[in-house]
Amino acid sequence: MKPLLIALLIIFCVHFSNAQTTPQDTTKIGYELGEDEYEINDTIQLPEILISKEKLDPEARKQFLLLQSRVYKVYPYAKVASERLTNLNKGMANLKTNKEKKKYFKIVEGYLSNEFEAKLKKLSRKQGQILVKLIHRQTGTTTYELVKTLKSGWKAFWSNTAASLFDINLKTKYAPYTVNEDYLIETILFRAFEAGRLQNQKPAIVIDYDTLNDSWVKRAENLKK
Repeated sequence: MKPLLIALLIIFCVHFSNAQTTPQDTTKIGYELGEDEYEINDTIQLPEILISKEKLDPEARKQFLLLQSRVYKVYPYAKVASERLTNLNKGMANLKTNKEKKKYFKIVEGYLSNEFEAKLKKLSRKQGQILVKLIHRQTGTTTYELVKTLKSGWKAFWSNTAASLFDINLKTKYAPYTVNEDYLIETILFRAFEAGRLQNQKPAIVIDYDTLNDSWVKRAENLKK
């Protein structure tokens, strides 16, 4: 049995190349995650996905909804992180004396400690993993490098070590062209931007979705041979 993500890959490749869909529901998602992330409190209407006249099986649909919900939850955090980083870099560039830079640097440290790290700790393990990827997508820099640059290398090391205890590697990069889950995340974002569910912020990483999708369609076709 092929891994679930590979199955989802084939499903969505076929869907985007020749599947029939119903109109996208643009209402606010009615989905709340409990501690185990399997708590469904309402029905989520998705476009109908057809493959050889068969709908997506319940388990695959459930797993995709979980991934979609995680992306919806953490993308705004990544977007804010990118905006704040841009402002912080501009502010640092305008400073001239070491005294001013040292004072500003402490403000940056406070931001990381009170906002970024605090929010990361509140997320579930899987949400944290996706957030790290999306921060790289939006900033072009890994979370580890951000901490290393704005704090010390030693602090970055320990931040990464602590995160690793929860299976969160702060050095992880977003790679939709090579990692199947990242491709699915990009698909979720693409559809969410089109439907107005999420506000699109230009990523630091260049991504051509049509080219990306075509590359995975070809992989899916090769898997079926």
